[in-house]
Amino acid sequence: MNYEVNSQTIRITEFVDEQKIGRFIWTVVFIGFLCQLCDGYDLSAAAFAAIGIANEFGIERHALAPLFSVGLFGMLFGALGFGYIGDRWGRRVAVLSAALLCSAFTLLSATAESFFTLMVFRFFTGIALGGLPANTVALTAEYAPQRKRSLLITMMFVGMTFGGALPGQLGSVIHPAQWRLIFTIGGLAPLATAFLAYFFLPESIKFLVVRNPHDPQIVKLARRIRPELNIPVDPRFQIHHLAEKKFHVGQLFEGNLRIITPLIWVMSITNLFANFFMNSWMPTLLHSLGMNPHQAEHAASMYYLGGVLGGLLMSLMLDRGRLWVVPLYMALGAVAALFLGQQTHSVTLALGVFAIGLFILGTQSGTNALMAVCYPTQIRASGTGWAHGLGRFGAMAGPLTGGQLIRMHVHMAQIFWAPAIMSIIGCLATIWLSRAARHRFPKT
Repeated sequence: MNYEVNSQTIRITEFVDEQKIGRFIWTVVFIGFLCQLCDGYDLSAAAFAAIGIANEFGIERHALAPLFSVGLFGMLFGALGFGYIGDRWGRRVAVLSAALLCSAFTLLSATAESFFTLMVFRFFTGIALGGLPANTVALTAEYAPQRKRSLLITMMFVGMTFGGALPGQLGSVIHPAQWRLIFTIGGLAPLATAFLAYFFLPESIKFLVVRNPHDPQIVKLARRIRPELNIPVDPRFQIHHLAEKKFHVGQLFEGNLRIITPLIWVMSITNLFANFFMNSWMPTLLHSLGMNPHQAEHAASMYYLGGVLGGLLMSLMLDRGRLWVVPLYMALGAVAALFLGQQTHSVTLALGVFAIGLFILGTQSGTNALMAVCYPTQIRASGTGWAHGLGRFGAMAGPLTGGQLIRMHVHMAQIFWAPAIMSIIGCLATIWLSRAARHRFPKT
C-alpha cells in the first residue's frame, strides 16, 4: 500500500484504487445497471410503440419523428440539470430523483388521450432519462479501481443496451393496439429501481470527501470498501484538488480540458446522431427493406446484442490505454451503416444490424468510461452531463433527419449515408481526442 492504514491520513484515491473488486463495488455496478436498463427501455419504448400510436391517433408514420425527438430534447435539460444536482448535492440524490421522475411520467404516458399529451409526457420523461447516465457513470467511476474502471463503467452502462432491446421483444408478442402496456412496464421498472437504490446505493465517497472530509459517512463507507483493513476511528481523508467551488462552465475548459472537452462534445453529438437515427427508425427501415414487423423487431435486437459486446470489448482496450480503439470503432460504424443500406436478404440484414450495434452502439457504451476518466471528481457529473446533454442535439437530429429522408422518398441505400457521415466526423475528432487524453489512462 502507498500509505499506513493505522495513520490518521488516508489518501482516498489510492484507497479506492487498491481495493479488491468485491460485493460493495458490484452493488454499485448492479444498481447502476438497473438504472440504465430503465433508461434504455424508456428511450426505446416510443419506437416500438410507434405503430400502435400511429394507428390510434391517425398519424402518418413519418410524422412520428417529433415524438422520438421530444424525449431527447428533454434529455438535454435533464443531463445538464441533474449533472449540476449530482455535483452539488450528490450522485445518489440525483439518481433517486431522476428515477422517480422517470417512473411518474412514463406511467402518465400510458394514459395519454392525444398525441400532443403523449409528447408532453415524453418530454418530461426525457428530462428524467437525461439525469441517469451522468450520475451513474460518475458514481461508478468514483468507486471503481483505476485498473478496471473502464470495464466496470461499461458493464454498468450496457444496462441501457439490454433495456433498449426489451421493448422490441415485448412489441413482438403483443398487438400494436396494446402499446400502452409498453409504457406501463417502463414506468413500474424505475419505481422498483428507485426503491432498491434508496436502501442499497451509497453516495460517492470521493464526492463526500470533496464536500466535507469530516463527514461521518466517509468512515462507514471506507470500512465497507476495505473491510480487511483496520480503519482508524477519526482518520483524515485527502483527495487531489480538494478545494470545492461552485461549478461554472469554464471549469470544463481549464488546462488540457480546453482541448478535450470540445472533442468529447463532437464525439458525443456524432455518435448519438448515428445511434438514435438507427434506434428510432430501425424497425421501420428494416420493414422497408423487406422484413415483416416481427422479423424487423427480432433483427433490431441484434443491434443491442452487438452493442453489449462492442462496449465491453472497447472498455477492455481502454483499460489498457488503447485509445485508438475509439476512432477505429467510429470508422467501422460508418462502414457498417453503408453496408446495411445495400442489403435485402434477411441474413445479411441481421449481420449488418449486428455490426452497427457492435460499432455505433458499442461506442456509446464504451466512451462513457472515457468521459468519466477525463474529468476530476468536482466536475465529473457536470462534465459527463454536459457531454450527454449536448450530445442530445445529435440524438434529436438523428430521428428528425431520418423522418425527413423517408418523407422525401430518398432511396434506402442513400438514407444510411446520414449516420455514416456523422460517424466519419466523429472518427476524425476522436483521433485528436485519443492523443489529447492519453495521459489520463493507464499505460500497459
